[in-house]
Order: sequence, then C-alpha cells, then structure tokens
Amino acid sequence: MRSLVGMNHVTTEPGAPGGAAPDARRTRLVEIVVPVHNEERVLAASVRRLHAYLSGTFPYPFRITIADNASTDATWWVAGTLAAELPGVRAVRLEAKGRGRALRHVWSGSDADVVAYMDVDLSTDLDAFLPLVAPLISGHSDLAIGSRLTRGAAVVRGPRRELISRCYNLLLRTALAARFTDAQCGFKAVRTEIAQVLLPEVRDEEWFFDTELLLLAERSGLRIHEVPVDWVDDPDSRVDVVRTALDDLRGMARVARQGLRGGAGSGAPVRARLPRGMGRQLPAFAVIGAVSTAAQLVLFVLLRTVLGPLAANAVSLVVTTVFNTAANRRFTFGVTGSRGALRHQVEGGLAFLLGLALSTGGLALLHVLAPGASRAVEVAALVAANGLATLVRFLLMRAWIFHPRRIGGTR
Repeated sequence: MRSLVGMNHVTTEPGAPGGAAPDARRTRLVEIVVPVHNEERVLAASVRRLHAYLSGTFPYPFRITIADNASTDATWWVAGTLAAELPGVRAVRLEAKGRGRALRHVWSGSDADVVAYMDVDLSTDLDAFLPLVAPLISGHSDLAIGSRLTRGAAVVRGPRRELISRCYNLLLRTALAARFTDAQCGFKAVRTEIAQVLLPEVRDEEWFFDTELLLLAERSGLRIHEVPVDWVDDPDSRVDVVRTALDDLRGMARVARQGLRGGAGSGAPVRARLPRGMGRQLPAFAVIGAVSTAAQLVLFVLLRTVLGPLAANAVSLVVTTVFNTAANRRFTFGVTGSRGALRHQVEGGLAFLLGLALSTGGLALLHVLAPGASRAVEVAALVAANGLATLVRFLLMRAWIFHPRRIGGTR
C-alpha cells in the first residue's frame, strides 16, 4: 500500500552554498514533510523553491519528504521526478487520504533529529523556519509552531478565514485551556523522539491532527515554542474551510471527553483539577448541548428560508434554550419536581440572552467583514459563537442557577 521513490538523502552539508565555514556546520538532520493531495500544479515550483532556500541559507542537513496522500492527478509522478532530480528530496505515497495520516507515517519512521512540516503553497515566509527549529535542535523546546495570531505576525487573508480561525483558537483556549495561540498554521516542528512518543496517542488522521498533538503535548508538560510568522493566504487554496472547522469542533469534543474519562494522553491531573461534581456534570451537559446545537442548526436552516439570519438565529435559540434548560435541570444537575422550575427557566433565559448576544454579534460581524457570505459560512460562524456561549452557559448554570446552596443540594 505504501511505496518510496527517490530515497536520496542530503549528500553535502547544507550551508556550503552560502559559504559557511566548515567548523560552523551542524550535523543534526531536519526532515521537512510536505503533505500533498492533488497538487500537480504547484508542487514542482514549491519544492524547488524550498530546496533552493534551504540549500542556500539553512545551516543544518535537511531532507524534504513529499508525502502524497491518495492523489488522483499527476502529483505522484511530479513527486517522483523531483525526488530523482533534487538531492535530499524523497517521495512517499499513501493510498489513503489525510494530512494527519501522512505526517504520522513519515514522522513515525524518521531517523532525523527534528521533524517538521509545511503546507505546499508555502504561505508562511521561509525566513521563519530557522527560528522554528533552532530551539528544538538546541533542546530548549520540544515542539514549535508558527503563529499568525501572536504579536509580531503579519497576515494577509480574507475576513472569512480570519474570523473562523480566531473563533476556533478562542474556543480552544476557553474550552480546553490551551495556552498556544494558533493551532492551525501549517508550519510546525517537533523533536523526533517526542513525536514518536506522542503519535500513538493521537487519533485524528486529518486536519485536527495538529491540534490534538499540541493539546496532548501541553497536557504532558512539554515545552511549546511559538514563532510569529509572515503569512499570505493562497487564493487558490482548495481547503474546505467550513467542513474543516466542523471536523475540528468534533475533534475538540472528543478530546474533552477523553480528558474527563482520564483517557489517552489526558493523565490523572486533568481529572484531579476538575471541581467537585463537574466530572459527572460535564458529560451530560455536553450531550445535551450537542443535541441542542444540532436542533438549533436545523431550525436555523429551516427558518432561514423565510427569515433573515439574525431573526432565524434568535427564534431557533429561544426554542432550543427552553429545552436545554429543562434537560440540564433534570439530567445534569439532578433537580426534580416543579419547585423553582419557573425561576430556573427565567434565569436560563438570562443565560440565553448572553448566548444570543454572542451568536448574533458573531453573525453581524461576519456580514460586516464578508458581505454576501454563503449559508455554509453563516452556519460555521454560528457554530463557533455557540461553542463559546455554551461554555459560558455551563459556568452560569453551575455557579448560579443550579448552585447547591440555591437548590438544596444535588443528586
């Protein structure tokens, strides 16, 4: 199922073309993976540009691995041609699609000291590559990521991708306590020994692979180095931003469930840090929230045929919030009987108003930044805003609406 072409390794010390003195050369090998799927148009130019840059300026030996995951065009033929032509370039083919799958395959078997990857469009300025890998080679950090959302970064991209990216990373920080700023930038590196320990615990094979690896590393106490990057969006990118965002949200939910169960990579400290009762409450709240969100999205799409986006969002939220409050009252916080039910609905309504403000504000901002945005983009923005609103709603329910002192204890 897998084959290798052009297993050429670097035959000269990189840095020589730039005139580096022999005693300044390093012996640490860095492997850069370029995962591709149906990229016949840009692959040759990008790999030649990357190879020329590294040969002329990079002070360490390098290997470029083109990881073709299930291309159906001429990408594999182009990759094989490049591997035969350029020293230090090889090509690997997998018969199943998935960026995470391609990275897992190459990184797991690498003999390099540091493994990295970058997107084939080379949207990230290559001058950031040495600052990315240098702390890993020196041993000062374990993983390194390029960040478009930290101070010093310069980014050129459309409002839709900017909004979705910022909402996604905000959700990571609020819902999963992530401390890194940009999970999605296609410009990352990791010490190989670290990668090969973490990879068996990473389940995703596609776009959430990066995020899951970073969350696992952070929970394991590893050091993550961030490099601000200059980044220019590729207008010809064929990434389905909406589908990718939804897949990432599903991945976040899965990782959160693993943490609550003390699953792979989460460790006991995650459970120990949860306040009393929250380990039982969060799974029920998550299930009810998922059902509510799905119902609200269905209602939103149906109502959108006769109402504007803001009105459709408000009506669908009102309907599903009544259900959400009642279900959480009974199943999450164990409150039975009719006593206090009306008050709980009123207070749940106040939490609803906050959700309405967040989701309505997100939709309004979307239409300011991207007039005429498609229905799919509206739905993606709604999912991101509702994710943040859901987290806030849980905290309000636990600390205020259904606090044990107000309801006389919970079951």
